[in-house]
Amino acid sequence: MSLSAAEVNKIAWLARIAIDPDKVDAYARDLSGILEFVEQMSTVDTSAVQPMAHPLDQAQRLRPDEIRETDRRELFQSHAPLVEAGLYLVPKVIE
Repeated sequence: MSLSAAEVNKIAWLARIAIDPDKVDAYARDLSGILEFVEQMSTVDTSAVQPMAHPLDQAQRLRPDEIRETDRRELFQSHAPLVEAGLYLVPKVIE
């Protein structure tokens, strides 16, 4: 797929990029080459390739999932104006 100068100018306008008029042909060649490469890559059979989230097969270093704070729910709810069955009661906002 080769792009014309008009298409390059339209793409530049849509991207809000100012390009020099004397470089439009070079951009058209470069962008056409990129699109041809993408088209060539899309013909490769990738059905046997496992999808991956990251190119390096490494596990994330996460901290252990352990409780560090005590349950202070009763303390917090003792300061609330209205509590019922462990839930905070608030005024109705939508009628």
